[in-house]
Amino acid sequence: MTDYTISRRRMVEEQVIDRGVTDPRVLDAMLKVPRHKFVEEALAGKSYQDAPLPIGEKQTISQPYMVATMSEALMLDGSETVLEVGTGSGYQAAVLALLADRVFSLERIPSLARRARKVLDSNGFSKVNIRLADGTVGWQDMAPFDGIIVTASPRHVPQDLLDQLAIGWRILIPVGYSA
Repeated sequence: MTDYTISRRRMVEEQVIDRGVTDPRVLDAMLKVPRHKFVEEALAGKSYQDAPLPIGEKQTISQPYMVATMSEALMLDGSETVLEVGTGSGYQAAVLALLADRVFSLERIPSLARRARKVLDSNGFSKVNIRLADGTVGWQDMAPFDGIIVTASPRHVPQDLLDQLAIGWRILIPVGYSA
């Protein structure tokens, strides 16, 4: 079995710190979460590269820098409740689990939700709550959220998500972006 500790450390130093992410809690979380476990085994050797990777269903795991910079932008101290829209592989949720008190994640694709749940549980991130649902409507019964991260790119910010954001907190969402 390959040890990816050096690759993970290099990823954090070269892709995250060198680009200006400074929050020690975010850096520590990025060092702790085994990104290679959140991709297909055949892609594990590429998992610490500065790139998104396919996870199936025409979806990708975000590049490490994006995960770190979005996590840092939430400015979490560990006591918060966070919503992630777009569970995908579960990697961003795992990082958030080390930064917040409670993490709720919505995924619309059943196979991705099942795989993420399995990977999160097998790597000690069972406190992440996943629901199979349309992320644009949020998770009303768990609101308000101290932070919301959206990985999809809608044409506008969904009002339901804004309504579920606690006053004074942050929502990160790439509105209108297309690659």
